[in-house]
Amino acid sequence: MPCTPRDIIRQNIEFAGTGRIGFNFTGEGRLNDFAFCGIEHGFHEDVCVEGDVEYRTDLWGNVWHRLVHMSAGGEVFRPVLEDWDALDSLRLPDLDNPAYYAGARALAASDTDRFRVCFLPGWPFAICRYMRKMDVYFVDLIAERGRINVLHDRVTALLERVIDRCGEAGLDGIMFCEDLGIQDRTLMSPAMWRDIFRPLYERLTARAHRHGLKVIQHSCGFNWALVDDLCEAGIDCLQFDQPAIYDLDGLAAKLRRHRVGLFSPCDIQKILPTGDRALIERETRRLVETFRGGFIAKNYPDLHGIGVAPEWDGWAYEAFLAAGQAVPGVGRR
Repeated sequence: MPCTPRDIIRQNIEFAGTGRIGFNFTGEGRLNDFAFCGIEHGFHEDVCVEGDVEYRTDLWGNVWHRLVHMSAGGEVFRPVLEDWDALDSLRLPDLDNPAYYAGARALAASDTDRFRVCFLPGWPFAICRYMRKMDVYFVDLIAERGRINVLHDRVTALLERVIDRCGEAGLDGIMFCEDLGIQDRTLMSPAMWRDIFRPLYERLTARAHRHGLKVIQHSCGFNWALVDDLCEAGIDCLQFDQPAIYDLDGLAAKLRRHRVGLFSPCDIQKILPTGDRALIERETRRLVETFRGGFIAKNYPDLHGIGVAPEWDGWAYEAFLAAGQAVPGVGRR
């Protein structure tokens, strides 16, 4: 009996694929084995413009600012926890409200054979670092450990309830973004991550696995020092946009040992932006060949932002398509 897209994704997440690789490509006629949904909280950012500066308030209560004609994202201008005295009165959004998961329940109950995933609005580090501003937060990790623990626990407890709603809906997985690295190292020492954040990861992944949910993490930067920890802490699939900064053979060996899949486009920093067709096609094939059995290919959604022409992205897609079909006798090694 032929595998469904859901089967193919699950096998590749588990680095146990024996058929084709997984695909997550948007655009008419392109392969996509996923069906995504979000939390329908109905929140709309409060935006105002003063001169050349735009201010917006996010879901968590942080006020951001950006230059209207320049940056797209901006930086935190006034964090929701500007003063630790406000910690006790801090109100978190009611993201665990069952009413916000009608779309998730409908997706799970539909007749789609795709792998059904809910996109979460962050993970403890990704959320809390903006509540104090990034630079202040990193000092807090050392100087205000007691208060940081309280904040982390409250956010983690909310995310546990969010995961419960996803599990109750009957989805296949959850996905979140939490960048942990810069170009050549992690944002903090591995020892600090293990001490402060690994227990939070283990709480959340255990909650997901209790519901049978796979956990997919997007993380930019060079996270080599934490790859084993992330896998051991329960992450089921790592979504890296810059695989070329890694030793691919070494990364594949780690992930294969942990039975954790790689979810990746053709590298968006060193490969795709070159516009070199031969290089793009060669490195795309190398990704498939190196991670075969545990690989999901995707496109990058903001080609303009990384200086990539749609034609170059098309070359990568066609190379993934050609290289990623089933190979007799090839599975988990």
